[in-house]
Amino acid sequence: MPLPLYALALAAFAIGTSEFVIMGLLPDLSRDLSVSIPQAGLLVTGYALGVVIGAPILAIATAKLPRKSALLGLIGTYAFGNMLCAVAPSYAMLMGARVLTALCHGAFFGIGSVVAAELVPSNRRGQAIAIMFSGLTLANVLGVPAGTALGQAAGWRATFWVVVGIAVSATAAIAWALPRLPKSHSGHLMDEFAVLGKPQVLLAMLISVLSSASLFSVFTYITPMLETITQLSPPTVSWLLLLFGVGITVGNLLGGRLADWRLMPSVAGIFVVLMVNLAVFTITIHAAWPAALTLLVWGILSFAVATPLQMRVVDEAPEAPNLVATLNQGAFNLGNASGAWFGGIAIGAGVPYSDLPWLGVALGGVALSMTAVSMALVSRFRSSLD
Repeated sequence: MPLPLYALALAAFAIGTSEFVIMGLLPDLSRDLSVSIPQAGLLVTGYALGVVIGAPILAIATAKLPRKSALLGLIGTYAFGNMLCAVAPSYAMLMGARVLTALCHGAFFGIGSVVAAELVPSNRRGQAIAIMFSGLTLANVLGVPAGTALGQAAGWRATFWVVVGIAVSATAAIAWALPRLPKSHSGHLMDEFAVLGKPQVLLAMLISVLSSASLFSVFTYITPMLETITQLSPPTVSWLLLLFGVGITVGNLLGGRLADWRLMPSVAGIFVVLMVNLAVFTITIHAAWPAALTLLVWGILSFAVATPLQMRVVDEAPEAPNLVATLNQGAFNLGNASGAWFGGIAIGAGVPYSDLPWLGVALGGVALSMTAVSMALVSRFRSSLD
């Protein structure tokens, strides 16, 4: 794979670490800034909403820029935003800095995935996008645990300073390794937004929302589930979450190969197996080793659909790849937020933790049905041509 892909992956590692490490630092943040844990938790929500809101805004702002310049500007701003996080004297400034970094998230992954696909032959596009996304998955395996441990030992600000260093290194790597690329904007911006009227584009984004919602409706509450139902200690739960992180790393690379093989049939097959795995989780959650194995498989399946769906939305809108790729990142994050909300409603309504995976099954079923609709429309179109 071309060297620039690994520069993009390094940037993705910095972004993923900054996004998720905040959850491990909430107690330290709340004490230092004199806010409650729920208030500190809003830093997670603020980031997710920033990604959703920032996706269309940054798609417009970067439309006329050369892609390399856009990527350098985005990761450079991300480094600056994390520096503001590190020096933030108040909760309000930290929230503002987090939102600033979040605004860059969707556009970087959107434009970066399009660039990654253009650096390789057409039959390896999925694998190239997966290489870039591997930085995000490795952040969950390496960056978040290491960042949490550093923050607990040296203070939460130290973690953000390290992220700044990684982001600056990624900026330099992209500047050196990535070749000059053509401008992302090829016509009138409003003409590009017209692709959002395409049913296949909207279906692909809807499937992205549902796939993330299926994951986060359950995973948001995985720690209390494992502690109360599986009866695991907090250190053991941490090891199982690390195992889940290994699963999403493997799933990301697997998804890249499946996207290059048979894209939509692979997505449909993944959702079927994912629903079965979540149904089985309602049983295996009562014992440690079966629960661990189910979590590993769940991690593989949940991220195996990410690259195929990113490719799908770009394939269906070749006249506006940066726009739809960026908006699709917002769709994934909308699924994160809505999934956690659905799970919270279910728990508030009295659904026991052991039955919560059925919510993930239901959302996965809706995603599967939308995938079937998308494939049926393709078949009908081909039949009409014959």
